[in-house]
Amino acid sequence: MRLRFWGALALGLAASTVSVAQQEDLSVVARYIAWTDAPNWLQKHLNAIAFSQLAARRERIGKLRTAEDWKARRQEVRDALAKVVGPFPERTPLNPRVLGTVKKEGYRIEKVVFESEPKFFVTACLFIPNQLNGRTPAILNVIGHTGIAFRGASYQRLLLNLVQKGFIVLAMDPIGQGERLQYYDPALKTSSVGGSTAEHSYLANQCFLVESSAARYFTWDGIRAIDYLVSRPEVDPARIGVTGLSGGGTQTAYIAALDDRVAAAAPANYICGLERLFASIGPQDGEQHFNRGVAEGLDHADLLEVRAPKPTLIVATTRDFFSIQGAREVFAETHKAFEALGVRENVELAEDDYEHGYTVRTREAIYRFFQKHLALPGQAADEKVSMVGLEELRVTKTGQVSDSLGGETVFSLNRAHAQRLLERLERSRAELGTHLPKVKTAARELSGYLAPRETAGLVFRGQYQRDGYTIEKWAMAGEGEYIVPFLLMIPAGVSNPPGVLYLHPRGKSAAAGRGGEIEWFVRQGYAVLAPDLPGVGEIGPAESPAGRRSLTAFLGAQTGRSIVGIRAGDIARCVRYLESRPGIDGRRIVAVARGPMTIPLLHAAAFNDSIGRIALIEPLVSFESVVMNRFYNTDFSDTVANALTAYDLPDLAAALAPRPLLIVGPQDQLGAPAGKDQVERELRVVRAAYAHSGAAARFSTTSWEAFQGPDEVLSEWLRSDQKPLRPKETP
Repeated sequence: MRLRFWGALALGLAASTVSVAQQEDLSVVARYIAWTDAPNWLQKHLNAIAFSQLAARRERIGKLRTAEDWKARRQEVRDALAKVVGPFPERTPLNPRVLGTVKKEGYRIEKVVFESEPKFFVTACLFIPNQLNGRTPAILNVIGHTGIAFRGASYQRLLLNLVQKGFIVLAMDPIGQGERLQYYDPALKTSSVGGSTAEHSYLANQCFLVESSAARYFTWDGIRAIDYLVSRPEVDPARIGVTGLSGGGTQTAYIAALDDRVAAAAPANYICGLERLFASIGPQDGEQHFNRGVAEGLDHADLLEVRAPKPTLIVATTRDFFSIQGAREVFAETHKAFEALGVRENVELAEDDYEHGYTVRTREAIYRFFQKHLALPGQAADEKVSMVGLEELRVTKTGQVSDSLGGETVFSLNRAHAQRLLERLERSRAELGTHLPKVKTAARELSGYLAPRETAGLVFRGQYQRDGYTIEKWAMAGEGEYIVPFLLMIPAGVSNPPGVLYLHPRGKSAAAGRGGEIEWFVRQGYAVLAPDLPGVGEIGPAESPAGRRSLTAFLGAQTGRSIVGIRAGDIARCVRYLESRPGIDGRRIVAVARGPMTIPLLHAAAFNDSIGRIALIEPLVSFESVVMNRFYNTDFSDTVANALTAYDLPDLAAALAPRPLLIVGPQDQLGAPAGKDQVERELRVVRAAYAHSGAAARFSTTSWEAFQGPDEVLSEWLRSDQKPLRPKETP
């Protein structure tokens, strides 16, 4: 009995051991202490790029000593700001209207609408004290990220105190807030894309593609608001101030830096320096980013120093998510500039121990600052005020510009600008011989692509045996201080198999299961390398997949190093590995990508002739579709800022001629199958390029129906121009 028992136990343990051995773990990063920070690698790499650019700026600033030095720097900053924020549109008539007046004790409220651009309506309320002594100083109050804008209690408390102290105050609705929702759904009575920060980032994506920015629209609205203020007979144009908190602090810094009429500026709870910002809470929503601002050597301090010697107050709180250490560092640098110009007293830092928001102490510092520098003396105590009801502060009939007044949106204005760029691009396509080389040069520069120097830092992490092939797990050094994990699947019985680079938007393991798409390629006789590119799979974002990655991508717009370009560089590293790997035919490399991964592949393939054949499965048909349609589902991490100034995705595809190219099921900007007419129109340049190179048969498009497998869609394409690759059958 005992023998039978222990024999049975031994058999059971052996079976259990075999079962455990067959449980595959395709992770590469897991259980490796040096790689525990993998979810943050992408942002840390982009941070490192930004920090290097900011360090060059710091070195430049460290050499400034005299007033003349700082004046020269001020001109440099003005030129850089004009480059990264502008060009602004021409000043057109404001066509201001007062849509209603509310009388309150001691002041009145005029409900104002004006046009910062033709038919681009700005809603605001002008608060005018009853007792005015001639022309009076006025303050533009710009607002942070709240849906109801200046109607919120904390904002009213500040602006009504300023009114009680005798200032005229213009409080305006920022883009995407209050009565100016840009993606308003009249049926839902709210935004179709989310809250204010979501609106700002959503429109910023479209702006960046055409060499613009959300910051440009926000700043121009503020400049035109000052135009309106100085047009009022009650206002002294020589005594204009601007202030705002959080996102309003952002707008304050921009407007004051770019409009010389701002005599005194008080940005609150925003100024902290970009290095501290990126190292702590990371990049924020769309309007807080200049187009290539960091690449042009700009930081928060520049927005204040360019104003010197005009009075500036930095307002900060010690427990704010905007770094107090950063605020102090910006103040220290800015103080040197003002001191060199002989006006050290004209820059101040007001602090209080609080979180993100106003306190009595910081509000009183703002009152004193404007009373002093706008020459309107009085007591600076924070007084109790009676809040104004939301209905009394409603400017338009319905509470939204879009269904009260209609007119333009940032999308429609940006689309008009895009149309001009696209027409220029279409003219360039008429001469393919000169156009396509320019496309490749521009795509390298705009995407920030860096060709890899070598394949290094390889770490083998183990392997599994499957029926007919081996799965190897590897890690390879990426562009920066991160690794690229990948799987390599090698068929048995195939001598010197060609290589397939397989890119999936969910990473290396998404199609690596038994019977999956990668296995299909292996059974055709290919060695398949499937990586996790930065921001994907094991090295994906630490927070919400789409939202966090999109914010991180704004670092690419700031630094000129897009996530697309970084991924394209790592694709080139993977190709080099396949070329150098013994036992793989590196002269016959096929690249296959799905969905968003088709975009970095297109870039990498355009720069690397080693990729011999390319298949794009469900690719975005064009960047054009993202900017020319109001709604889109493309993440900013999958786009390239400024691309449409020189190229679009079809141009990159055209640049691949005469290499075999297959496009399967192209998608529109919403991620749905693109219509036949759209596909034909967008891909016309690709067909022309292949015909021009005498390789028209090497470009093909097809669909992939839900009931079809890869054998039905890809087999014939894979075997064209190649010998049969199936493994020899074992006798």
